[in-house]
Amino acid sequence: MLETLTQGFKTAKLKLAGKTRLTEDNISEALTDVRRSLLEADVELGVVRTFLGRVRERSLGEVVSLKAPSTGHGVAKGMKVTPADHFVKICHDELVELMGPVDTSLDLVGHPAVIMMVGLQGSGKTTTAGKIARRLKGDGKSVLMVAADVYRPAAVDQLQTLGRKLDVPVHSVPGMMPVELTKTALAKARASEVDVVIIDTAGRLAIDDTLMGELEQVKAEANPNNILFVCDAMIGQDAVRTAAEFNRRLSFSGFVLTKLDGDARGGAALAIKEVTGKPIKFLGMGEGLDKLEDFRPEGLADRILGFGDVVGLMSDFEKVVDKDTAEKDAAKMLRGEFSFHDFLKQINMIRKMGSMRSIMEKLPGMGDLMSQLPPEALDDREFKKVEAIIQSMTKTERNNPDVVNDSRMERISRGSGRPLQDVRDLYERFNEMRKMMGNLGNSGAFAGMPGMPGGRAQRRQMKNMGGMPPGGMPPGMMPPSLGGMGGMGGMFGGAEDNDMSKEERIALAKKRRAERKARKKNRKKKR
Repeated sequence: MLETLTQGFKTAKLKLAGKTRLTEDNISEALTDVRRSLLEADVELGVVRTFLGRVRERSLGEVVSLKAPSTGHGVAKGMKVTPADHFVKICHDELVELMGPVDTSLDLVGHPAVIMMVGLQGSGKTTTAGKIARRLKGDGKSVLMVAADVYRPAAVDQLQTLGRKLDVPVHSVPGMMPVELTKTALAKARASEVDVVIIDTAGRLAIDDTLMGELEQVKAEANPNNILFVCDAMIGQDAVRTAAEFNRRLSFSGFVLTKLDGDARGGAALAIKEVTGKPIKFLGMGEGLDKLEDFRPEGLADRILGFGDVVGLMSDFEKVVDKDTAEKDAAKMLRGEFSFHDFLKQINMIRKMGSMRSIMEKLPGMGDLMSQLPPEALDDREFKKVEAIIQSMTKTERNNPDVVNDSRMERISRGSGRPLQDVRDLYERFNEMRKMMGNLGNSGAFAGMPGMPGGRAQRRQMKNMGGMPPGGMPPGMMPPSLGGMGGMGGMFGGAEDNDMSKEERIALAKKRRAERKARKKNRKKKR
């Protein structure tokens, strides 16, 4: 997501590396790269000029302290900082200012409260309507969805399918026009004491007066509490122009940006709030009905600048796992006692959180490393290969990995349809991980964690120091070494990696790949 922007800011920071102070000349040189990346990411030209002007003004007036006054933005408290660090901090603050302030609230006052979804055809209105319905239902609200996109039968069918999945009623009357359909839906909602009505309106491939006139009539009939403009981030500057016209005619409440996970540019995320003055409320980060994130300017700015997004990652984590179960599983991993069955549970949890790439983007410090990884390392299809191998094991083999021998591997290979070497590689990396995690647990690094050796005093000490994330996330959230079949090494963080520089991590990854190749070669010689 937004790789074009990330690369531009990264290049700008490199231009300032080694500089002892920020000057007009070196700031201009750095901002040239930022400007290029913003334009390539389809950020509207006026917004680009405004952003660069703010950054330039603040950078020239900035007094560079030798030490960071507080924790944040990739700089630890008290550590020595550079003019490049200050420049990045200014860029971060201005990105947050550009996209904020945040307002993810929905006005749900009234019986029923009404949410009207508008936008161009193909922007993701219908799917987003389902995502919002799922969220509201989870909050205990009763919901009625209205299939008011009567010109596209597939849209009606899609909404009805979503309604069945969510167990949410969908109001649709064949042949009835949108305004009349809205009127009858509201009457039905009042009679049934429904809390929220979500109206999925029609879109077009481009703005036209007929479409806008009809939407204005639906708005007049429904008097909606919220009008949400669903915007496909992949259409670039057109998204901003379209949003401005819809806002002029309908005066909507805010945006939902969709398909941001599938676009390397996504400049609409930066420009749309500045141009219209209306807040971005949600981000659609995938096809799943649970893939709707509250918009957080700080989190998106962090990800653009390569800092990760721990808050967003923890939010994803807490949605898919029970805290007590996670703590038990993490403690089991740190004792080196986990099985293939436990590992499969971890894989399924990761898949629920989102794509491997989106998870990696939220991990602090992983931005630079991602570019060094082979493509298969971030390919979610690798999970399916691993799952196929584990599912082809017997119950005994899944629960007792030590019983797996060469003959069993051959049978597992045939059953999973995977090459024997894939099975051997998986088993080898599994044992490496089990040994590494056992050593990490025995080292006392997690002594205060529930289920691990260590007294209450140690746990209190950890708590006072900030403690671990809920559920013992570092060891339990995602399995080291095994995210993909394609040689991901120990990239998810053995203890030895934590204090390494980027160059050291890359060198270690190369060393591990060479060691694996040597072991494969030796096994072939023995056979």
